[in-house]
Amino acid sequence: MVNQYLNLPVAPADAAFGLMADFDADPHLNKVSLIAGAYRDVNGKPWILPSVRKAKNLLSETTHEYLGIAGSPTFLNLAKDLVFGSLVSSLQRNAASIQTVSGTGANHLAATFLARHVGPDRVFIPAPTWINHRSIWEMAGVTVAEYPYYSPSTNSVDIAGMLAALDRAKPNDIVILQACAHNPTGMDLSKNQWVQVADLVCRKKLFVVFDSAYQGFASGDVHGDAWAVRHFAATILDSAETHAGLGMCVAQSFSKNFGLYGERVGALHLVVPAHLSVQGARGELMAIARAEYSNPPRFGASIVETVLGDPALRSQWEADLDTMSSRMRRMRRELRKSLEKETGQDWSHLEMQIGMFSYTGLNKDQVSRLRNEFHVYLLPSGRLSVCGLHDENVEYVGYAVGQVMKS
Repeated sequence: MVNQYLNLPVAPADAAFGLMADFDADPHLNKVSLIAGAYRDVNGKPWILPSVRKAKNLLSETTHEYLGIAGSPTFLNLAKDLVFGSLVSSLQRNAASIQTVSGTGANHLAATFLARHVGPDRVFIPAPTWINHRSIWEMAGVTVAEYPYYSPSTNSVDIAGMLAALDRAKPNDIVILQACAHNPTGMDLSKNQWVQVADLVCRKKLFVVFDSAYQGFASGDVHGDAWAVRHFAATILDSAETHAGLGMCVAQSFSKNFGLYGERVGALHLVVPAHLSVQGARGELMAIARAEYSNPPRFGASIVETVLGDPALRSQWEADLDTMSSRMRRMRRELRKSLEKETGQDWSHLEMQIGMFSYTGLNKDQVSRLRNEFHVYLLPSGRLSVCGLHDENVEYVGYAVGQVMKS
């Protein structure tokens, strides 16, 4: 279809949002949505974290004035400390941070900045990965290449294929890595595998962009979920003299781990290569932000800084993370039991995965039948949102998948 006024093809509807609209319009009483990347409680309802609810009560008199272009300094310091931990003091002189419009905005700012100032031939993204990784970098004008990430035959990370593909990259090429709870597969690298990738990145002088959307939400452990980011940062700092020019970005989102989906809270942290100045890099990031949206949202950032800056609320937040991550692990376990009962097959990979998403291995035809015959909705890739499962529907989902596979 072509719009005659603009003479441009009309872009197809976003797959996930289009499916969610179809689900909303479906009148079936037993319909199940396993689409959206948003946490749901034991009753399948949206959940406001108790720590966030308390923080909002404390912010009843908050101002509605603009934030500065770079965002809240208090928020940025707390965000940086959350992701880098004890490395923060070592990064003070060579890290530039800016508040962003959630993780998507952070990824977009990183792509725009790096395309201009690092000059990569290509950006390497995982196959598969979050759909926006490709869109953002194509919009930045950088050639997108894929590296193997997931092996369907073994239901595990294809570390050999990943390393072989990245070994063909050129200096200054960009590598997109997901810090934890890989979207869409739910399968993360082991620490030993992360070490191998970090060593290759340094040897090849590549520039890493970490997408950190699930810190704490993945496992309940904010430090464990940040291990890969901190290892890479430490490796880059240790290699500064022998590998001058190395740098990295962390695109940080607070949507999942604070349940702030609509507030669009994020940050971008740029560990600046030696040939760039921190102040110059920060100024350029601010110039890009100024041209795109001028000022980041205030209220969500105020919630995050209130929670992280108060010891009691911070403790409550960590308990909230455990609540969410524990429920997702339990749902994985229950779904595995149901699927193994219905299919007679091994579904242990469901519990090897982590976070809100799971790669089921179902093909497009099976996913279509699930939707049309059983009113169970998931993405055509077979990606399933574990958050959509609860005690009232997990057996039904297992039964539906079993029927589809038997046929």
